[in-house]
Amino acid sequence: MEDLRCVNGEYGNVFMCIDLKSFYASVECVERGLDPMTTDLVVADPSRSDKTICLAVSPSLRARGVSSRARVFEIPKSFEYIMAPPRMQLYIDYAAEIYKVYLDYVAPEDMHVYSIDEVFIDVTHYLKRYGLSPKQMAELLMGEVYRRIGVRATAGIGSNMYLCKIALDILAKHAEDFIGVLDEESYRELLWDHRPLTDFWRIGPGTAKRLAKIGITTMRGIAEADEDLLYRIFGIDAELLIDHAWGIEPTKISDIKGYRIKSHSLSSGQVLMRDYSTDEGELIVKEMTEQLCHEMTDTGMVTSSRRRWRMGRYHSAFLPMLHL
Repeated sequence: MEDLRCVNGEYGNVFMCIDLKSFYASVECVERGLDPMTTDLVVADPSRSDKTICLAVSPSLRARGVSSRARVFEIPKSFEYIMAPPRMQLYIDYAAEIYKVYLDYVAPEDMHVYSIDEVFIDVTHYLKRYGLSPKQMAELLMGEVYRRIGVRATAGIGSNMYLCKIALDILAKHAEDFIGVLDEESYRELLWDHRPLTDFWRIGPGTAKRLAKIGITTMRGIAEADEDLLYRIFGIDAELLIDHAWGIEPTKISDIKGYRIKSHSLSSGQVLMRDYSTDEGELIVKEMTEQLCHEMTDTGMVTSSRRRWRMGRYHSAFLPMLHL
């Protein structure tokens, strides 16, 4: 598909969403001097049972039908593969180096880090500066990440932040160059009848199920539905559904950077490796509480109420947020 429309040598708003392919698995391959696209590797903790979920699966294994979130026992016994124990700090370090690559070409105010392996970039004002089309800009950034770090990426390009995300999630994975491109017109042409609805960003199984109850299974169906009915079912969230059905998204990265939350909260969680006794669970909660108290002290945060935890002698204003 051709790049977004160019008028008199200039493009309108152009956003990119760049995702690192099977990031954790790719990092483990790079560390071993192996090609992530041809190496069969999973990132999983070998000390756990075979029911543990893989944190990442290399592209070559995914191409052989292994789910990106497979449990170890679901991988066919006939497959030979490397099992790499998770190394989160290593992945964070790699991500930091990759963001440095982006920052060589765009300013931080034009970039929104969405997750450890995904970033939104407003490239509107950089295309003319570098004399590149949107696709060429994406190829430049993806190529630099691969050349310097060894990790491959995919990219979605869109006329707004929603469309670039959809271009990434639905189109890029099937493109030979791993780049998807959408504007409002091509979105309606290519994806209005796409199924399932859960392929679209922010539409989960619950939302899809409620829509199916009123006979809606596509974005076209949402766009053509009675808006009053959608508001009765989804409340204010219907506004987002309707806008996205038409490929509309007014939010820009500058809006995200300028957002200020009205309240603050801290939380803590752990994934337990086995069934814990009541006494062990109490100890874990106490340790998490201490950690949160230290964080509150370090950041100068206070709470609006004080409650006493009945288990033990710990006092904390935010223990109602914790679940044993």
